[in-house]
Amino acid sequence: MPEIARLQTVAQMQALLGIVALGSAYGFHYLGGLQPCALCLYQRWPWWAAIALGAAALFPRGRAMGLVLGLLASAVVLGGAGIAAFHVGVEQHWWPGLASCGGVSDAPMTLEALKRQIMSAPVVRCDEIPWSLFGISMAGYNALLSFAAGLGGVFLTWKYRDAGTRNAGP
Repeated sequence: MPEIARLQTVAQMQALLGIVALGSAYGFHYLGGLQPCALCLYQRWPWWAAIALGAAALFPRGRAMGLVLGLLASAVVLGGAGIAAFHVGVEQHWWPGLASCGGVSDAPMTLEALKRQIMSAPVVRCDEIPWSLFGISMAGYNALLSFAAGLGGVFLTWKYRDAGTRNAGP
């Protein structure tokens, strides 16, 4: 495989993992009936960003762009690991969650608007674990996957950073 293609493959692999992670999250949501909390929704954004960066890597633009896309995709996935790890801490009651984790997020202006908002909004708390396997919650699995994928992507991008320049002639 040409060295430049290896750099682009890092971003594409992050995108593929993003498709799997989001497919699982949306499957649990829409097919399994598990409503996401605010932190669950925040954990999806880095995967969407990784998918967009992986899509950009489908169009070769040279070694430098492959390097940037690979590092950027890996960095956003690592950021997602941080969000997921924070969520695990909230689930385990190690620290408090965000204000939007089970409360009212937008302040209504009237008492009637407040009542409508409270009565119509399903309350999904961030500090409750709706599903787990082997004692690990969905946020825990996302943290593990994101951390491994992010570090792996940074490692591979670093490994191929000089791709195409070592064997180049004068």
